Amino acid sequence: MTRWMQHTIGRRGWQPRNQAAVLLGLALILALVFAGVYLSQVASYAATNREISALIEERDRLEFANEQLRVEIASLKTIPRLLDRAQQLGYRYANPSEVQYMVIDGYNPNRDQTVVDLETRDTEASAPQYEETFGGWLQQQFDSLSRQFEGFGR
Repeated sequence: MTRWMQHTIGRRGWQPRNQAAVLLGLALILALVFAGVYLSQVASYAATNREISALIEERDRLEFANEQLRVEIASLKTIPRLLDRAQQLGYRYANPSEVQYMVIDGYNPNRDQTVVDLETRDTEASAPQYEETFGGWLQQQFDSLSRQFEGFGR
């Protein structure tokens, strides 16, 4: 193979100006490839930014609509409006003579407050200890990579 290469290069007359022309051509091709990749990335980036801008505008519009609905709900929940609506439905204020109190067996209104006892659990026993090192992680990645390539040559 080496003889063939030397024979081909020797016959061709591989001179410095030919080498320069070939290198210039390769450099031009590489520059065009990189320019194409760059332009495709920029176009993709611009399209993604336009989509993001449209989504942000839609989010802002929806947030504004939500705030308007919250204002409307708050105005509907005002006390005077609720009282007017209750009167429209036939409700009225009760006179003290119309109020009836009920006695419920077993209910103690003066009971003591119950406070839940907060037990401190041993968090070390419930959570596993983190003992991974960079070397161990790197070994794990290498083992995973080697397992992927084990069946590749078969």
